Amino acid sequence: MQVSEFIQTDRVLCNVEANSKKRAFEALSQLISKNCEGITANDVFDSLIARERLGGTGLGYGVAIPHGRLKNINTTRGAFIKLKSGIDFDSLDKKPVDLMFALLVPENAEEEHLQTLALLANMLNDEEIRENLRHANTADEVQTTFDDWQKSH
Repeated sequence: MQVSEFIQTDRVLCNVEANSKKRAFEALSQLISKNCEGITANDVFDSLIARERLGGTGLGYGVAIPHGRLKNINTTRGAFIKLKSGIDFDSLDKKPVDLMFALLVPENAEEEHLQTLALLANMLNDEEIRENLRHANTADEVQTTFDDWQKSH
């Protein structure tokens, strides 16, 4: 699986102003629902919030991967935002989050859900990738970072 299969440049934003987890989720929800028939930004937001209530999705190192499941989609969809300033995310390391990936998977796609989360966690465990994403200012630069990592793994 390639990151570009579920996150395209039209669902990437850099330097997003969000001063809270809720505002960041709203931005991610708008991106994921964009051009996706059958789901709304509210559907996405509700799914992300419901999952977050079960336990925080902040991984540490300034990274979070909020995720959820929806019955109205048939493929995994993702979005990425780089925040202008880090926000409190209740991460294990207590560091503010400034890199956020959101994932939505079909309701019954448990194995795909776990594989996709593992792929992202593996990529984001790489300090160089995190720094490249922090220095990216355009969706194309973010996509190049994803592609370069995929080529080397």
